[in-house]
Amino acid sequence: MIFLTLTHMSLLPAQLTDLYRRDRELLAATQLPIVTVAGTFRQDQDIVLSRAHFSMALGVANYIWGNKIDPQKAWIVDPTHYISQTQWSKLELTEEIAKIIIRHSFLHQIKTWIDQFGRSKLPILQSITPPLLYLTEHVEKPIFSFHIAAGNILAAQGKEVIQVVTDPQVREEYLQEVERPNIKFCVFDDATRLEFLELASIHHKKVRLDQIIVTGSPIDPRIIAARKHKLTWRSGPLRLCITTGGLGSNKEEMKKMLNQLLPLLNHKEPKYQVLVYAGTQKDIAEMVTQLAHQHSVTLSPASHQHASLRLLHHPHLLEANELLIKYGFPWAHGFITKPSADMAYDAVAAGCFLLTLQEWGVWEEKVRQVFEQKEISRRAEVDHIVEQLIVLQSARGKMSWIEHAMNHAFGIEKLFLLGSQKIVEAAHTT
Repeated sequence: MIFLTLTHMSLLPAQLTDLYRRDRELLAATQLPIVTVAGTFRQDQDIVLSRAHFSMALGVANYIWGNKIDPQKAWIVDPTHYISQTQWSKLELTEEIAKIIIRHSFLHQIKTWIDQFGRSKLPILQSITPPLLYLTEHVEKPIFSFHIAAGNILAAQGKEVIQVVTDPQVREEYLQEVERPNIKFCVFDDATRLEFLELASIHHKKVRLDQIIVTGSPIDPRIIAARKHKLTWRSGPLRLCITTGGLGSNKEEMKKMLNQLLPLLNHKEPKYQVLVYAGTQKDIAEMVTQLAHQHSVTLSPASHQHASLRLLHHPHLLEANELLIKYGFPWAHGFITKPSADMAYDAVAAGCFLLTLQEWGVWEEKVRQVFEQKEISRRAEVDHIVEQLIVLQSARGKMSWIEHAMNHAFGIEKLFLLGSQKIVEAAHTT
């Protein structure tokens, strides 16, 4: 372990070495050590493997921090910050593979193959192991893991792990270390807990009933606070947030909808205001800029909250996520988004309705079903989005579907709002 650490550190840029040691010290001293894998903080070549892995971890940390970051209360580390340049190049390959696959629907079968057979051969596991072991070496408290690979590595090392299952669906990889006494799992709901127990039984894995804890999805308290100052839409411009995922998915769907919506934004009293979240994806930000020019629509700064069209984009995930929390969730009536576990659950927690784009896997189909059953969500009619919105805005009886859906979002069960609190409490659950 010592030789591995010294060899690994010698490959790091000099400016990172002090930060590396500092992160290690803070993680060992904090009351709530948190580990995630998202490529979040890398400043030279930011890789985004998933917004969920970062935003959910940050949500739990912010629940503990309150209004001020306090490393004694909680600290987050991401081992991708400290991988060597050689390993970083390999990790870039992982994201490039994912981008190519997720942006081309005909490669969906290849995605299934990777999920079933190739996941362990992608370089994430090999890349993050040395820095993860170094960062957590002196941690004695339970470690909250927001990435399946990190949780499995730490559990195998004998660390006490609280593994957050970041979708309402259970992958087989979660069973890898499940029989160890030093790992617990936090899941979204009772249905996911039952699925976990079923999958364990199918694979002949022994699971303690108290090992799988229903907590709900971790939501940043700043997002929940957004619902307190928001009114249900009844008239006036409908505020729409159209979002991509961490890998730039659904780009073509976004383009189709913007080509329909943008010509309407030049009206004297436009019926819509649009905010596009491009995340870290430069090509999507450029697409929005080009479409705005093509349709002669002014692209306003993010802070102009009454503007017809705005764009949120930053090359680094941390800053992109902060823009979304500051300008997206408090402002929007509705989100048009892929039904990912982070964006969909966050939007509903903020009191928004959902129109969902094409899913990328069973886990997102389950998210869509959850909110359709709650009467908060519908599939977006991408080729006819304006016609769909006209119908959804029209009163049918006492209220429109949009008002109805937002009312249901405002009335959502506490399970959908208290996940961060319940996850923290899981460390003390016996």
